[in-house]
Amino acid sequence: MPACVTPGFHQDSDLLDRRKHCFTMQSECGEDLYFSVELESDLAQWERAFQTATFLEVERIQCKTYACVLESHLMGLTIDFSTGFICFDAATKAVLWRYKFSQLKGSSDDGKSKIKFLFQNPDTKQIEAKELEFSNLFAVLHCIHSFFAAKVACLDPLFLGNQAATSAAVSSASTSKAKHLA
Repeated sequence: MPACVTPGFHQDSDLLDRRKHCFTMQSECGEDLYFSVELESDLAQWERAFQTATFLEVERIQCKTYACVLESHLMGLTIDFSTGFICFDAATKAVLWRYKFSQLKGSSDDGKSKIKFLFQNPDTKQIEAKELEFSNLFAVLHCIHSFFAAKVACLDPLFLGNQAATSAAVSSASTSKAKHLA
């Protein structure tokens, strides 16, 4: 995934200075970048552009794998847009567990390296806790959030309609450009 960018839109009471229509983006290393735009409509345009870019990037990459540690063993966690979460042994590639996005019932992190996932077992309906440790916690959290945001976007007919219109416009422009160049 490209640099982690998580927009945060500010209320008047949150402003760092007198500028209106401000937002922050967080870089991959966790640094907050503070921006402002002239009009409220520009802010909405930034938000839509961010949501669209997130969706398109998740759609493009489909899955992302991170190295992690489970009980002192080197593992891999794959976040897959189609299937969900897959944890496997890094050496043997044997799958230890897999859960759909819909089975994630909660999660928490320590702000440093560990994420605790709470998944619902489909057979027993019991909650199963899985704790993994990552060297790049912020990137993993950003990726999980991006995949969930893309999943939610797939349920929004307005978002999907806008995506279809954008794809058609880009395709049409490419075709016109190709005809013009021929």
